[in-house]
Amino acid sequence: MPVLFATLHHLAAFAVVATLAIEVALFRPPFTALQARRLQRIDLMFGLSAALLLIVGLIRVTWTEKGPAYYWHDLFFSIKFTAFIAAALISIYPTAVMLSWTRVLKAGGVPEVAEGCRRRVRMCLMWELTAIVVILPCAALMARGFGYMH
Repeated sequence: MPVLFATLHHLAAFAVVATLAIEVALFRPPFTALQARRLQRIDLMFGLSAALLLIVGLIRVTWTEKGPAYYWHDLFFSIKFTAFIAAALISIYPTAVMLSWTRVLKAGGVPEVAEGCRRRVRMCLMWELTAIVVILPCAALMARGFGYMH
């Protein structure tokens, strides 16, 4: 069972990285209706992948692997988990912007994105990527037993 959950955890993590990279590449206003709809779908897949990653990760921490007493006392797990939660909170803004396009798209229009909004969404996406850069070495260090506080 631990191998199944480890595999699901890694697949979800790769999906998060892939969908975030696609969002960064596609978020280039002015948008066509097709591009805006694609961004909405990609953002949905990003959110679902992140939710799966969190759920499977918490299952691994709680019921498989080394157990919660180990993980909650590991510095790199704490940093990794904090970076993940920060990225999740940061992702709310881009998601809200993309969801706000729904009415315009259903009416056959294209979303208009003000320059300030564009800059804020891009900054959020870059901070999310930065969180991934923090998470990756923490995961490797944590898996090798570094950071465990007895």
